[in-house]
Amino acid sequence: MTGDVRVIPLRGIPELDEGDDLAALLVDAAARAGGFEGDDVVVVAQKAVSKVEGRVVDLAEVEPSSSAHELAGGGDPRRVEVILRESREIVRSRPPLVIAETLHGFVCASAGVDASNAKGHDTLVLLPVDPDASADRLCDRIRKLAGIGVGVIVSDSFGRAWRQGTTDVALGVSGIVALRDLTGERDSMGYELHATEIAIADEIAGAAQLVMGKTDGIPAAIVRGLAVEGDGRGSDLLMPRERDLFR
Repeated sequence: MTGDVRVIPLRGIPELDEGDDLAALLVDAAARAGGFEGDDVVVVAQKAVSKVEGRVVDLAEVEPSSSAHELAGGGDPRRVEVILRESREIVRSRPPLVIAETLHGFVCASAGVDASNAKGHDTLVLLPVDPDASADRLCDRIRKLAGIGVGVIVSDSFGRAWRQGTTDVALGVSGIVALRDLTGERDSMGYELHATEIAIADEIAGAAQLVMGKTDGIPAAIVRGLAVEGDGRGSDLLMPRERDLFR
């Protein structure tokens, strides 16, 4: 790590549609903010990525199953049906709340299916099919357009066990370290660390969310001042099932 860290919002990105060149829009927004610098990390909200990748569902086209009706309680069974289709396993439910393991392996509310900042009434935005691949594509395209290498994180807001509120985490990662293992290193008192891993990508995603917000229409930010180049993946941050004490 270096010294000071800056978080720079990327303003002026319009409402996105399927097929839009998101990387070009990020490069333009970065130019208005003074341009990219070496070691920059670009954090992009998952919904921005999902929209350009066509991961939007119209509820009018969804026929709910009997399981969806059962889990919906007083909610919309069509929404629950979409959640079921995006889920590998329902981990917990208290209708209409559903905690699910997604097809990617993330454990989160509603399998990441969300109506906020969607494309309109009765539409839902799904997670990218492969967030790491999405981050790779943005990373490569930004390098070609801007002539400089940056790290990319595709982020989303997750709740956390034991804690109130949400914070942004990294779903997809490209060009940076995702998880830093400090096992074997010593702290300032000389104590050898035995089981310390730092979720670097999640920390960066959380920092970026401070300037992106949920209602400000800012889908991306640059986090500057970190030396975190590497080949990490968002999948590195998944808890292995054999170490999950809560299932």
